[in-house]
Amino acid sequence: MMNTVLDLQMNVMLIVYLVLLAVKGFAFVNSLLWSGEHYTAAGKLTKPTWTIILGLGLVVQILLPGIINLLNLVFTIAALVYLADVRPALASLTRRR
Repeated sequence: MMNTVLDLQMNVMLIVYLVLLAVKGFAFVNSLLWSGEHYTAAGKLTKPTWTIILGLGLVVQILLPGIINLLNLVFTIAALVYLADVRPALASLTRRR
């Protein structure tokens, strides 16, 4: 019984790890696709700033895979902010033209 619970917990942790890795990877790659002018026009942090933040988050996720890690939490929030706020602002600039 105890092994089953531990196996389930390990599988859930692996799924969470992979989902967070995918989110951070997608955000990082997406940040590279926009020009620096888009970031300026949208009134967001600069392209180098976002790519460094998101790139560091991806590196931390890979090198320090602990799910309950303060750095992972901070960089996960940064990736979610990018995806929820910055990415739509950048995309709206393209649609208006």
